Amino acid sequence: MKSLVFSCFFTLSFFGFSQHDGLSELNSLVKPRMRVIIDNDLGGDPDGLFQLAHHLMSPSVEIRGVIASHLYEQGFGGPGTSEYAKEQAMKIVKILELENSVTVYTDKNQSMTDVSEPIDSDAVQLIIKEAMRTDTNLPLYVVCGGGLTNIASAYLLEPKIAEKITLIWIGGPEYIDMAIPPPGFTTLEYNLGIDIKAAQVIFNDSNINLWQVPRNVYRQPIMSDAELLTKVKGKGKLGDHLFNVMKEALAKIDKWNLPMGEVYIYGDNPLVLLTAIQSSFEPDPSSSTYVIKQAPNINASGIYEANLKGRNIRVYQQLDNRLLFEDFFAKLALLGR
Repeated sequence: MKSLVFSCFFTLSFFGFSQHDGLSELNSLVKPRMRVIIDNDLGGDPDGLFQLAHHLMSPSVEIRGVIASHLYEQGFGGPGTSEYAKEQAMKIVKILELENSVTVYTDKNQSMTDVSEPIDSDAVQLIIKEAMRTDTNLPLYVVCGGGLTNIASAYLLEPKIAEKITLIWIGGPEYIDMAIPPPGFTTLEYNLGIDIKAAQVIFNDSNINLWQVPRNVYRQPIMSDAELLTKVKGKGKLGDHLFNVMKEALAKIDKWNLPMGEVYIYGDNPLVLLTAIQSSFEPDPSSSTYVIKQAPNINASGIYEANLKGRNIRVYQQLDNRLLFEDFFAKLALLGR
């Protein structure tokens, strides 16, 4: 009997959750069916930390590493460094007691200056090593909610990874045949602007299987502050931490005199929707819609240009935000039991 109890405890602890955790029952029902590398500027807009937490609570994905990437030099009301991003990521990893199973990597805090010159790092080598594995049949997704420096560098160092991964990127402006830009929009979209050269490598030169979530679509995942107060705050240690992260971010924004209303855009969270909570049979993000487009060229200013020889890429149009947020809230509730 003691042996059986120990065996059950070990199985649940392997996923980072104790046997008293409400997520343990979910973990017992689900097996990983894909590998995921998370590459995100986790020291910037707090939506990345919500995305990280949601992914780490999702047992259908095997997280092979987290890359805390660099941001703009001025950051998001704080340092834009990869090291700062790692500090923020580790707070969530520790709350979930995953220090022994999830590694957080930093990059070189540099964006590319030439499309032929990669910026190598342990983070880049992680992508290459995982993509080139031959001992697993689980598909590999590299999900990116910031600049494309690391994945572009990995491709330049080992082009064979293009045939072995699916890249999901939150970034890029609207396509003029699909959507109207938002009021007061910037021509250079935020994530693309972190590293234009890297975006040129991915769009113009590579043959990587790309799923893109452009600005008009990543503006769709909106959570109200009332939902934040009732469905995140008070939901265990993780819920309280995420609430405080958001509260601090809103305080910073308030000092910038930007009226935010009573909602916030959690634009990085589709990275979870498009991977961890794909449909059961014929796995795919079947409740979200997309079109197939030819990849445009990206010019030196970060603007799309027609490319009649561009490969086909998947560009999302509409996201299933009900599934996205209800799954997140449910997992927080299970964790907080």
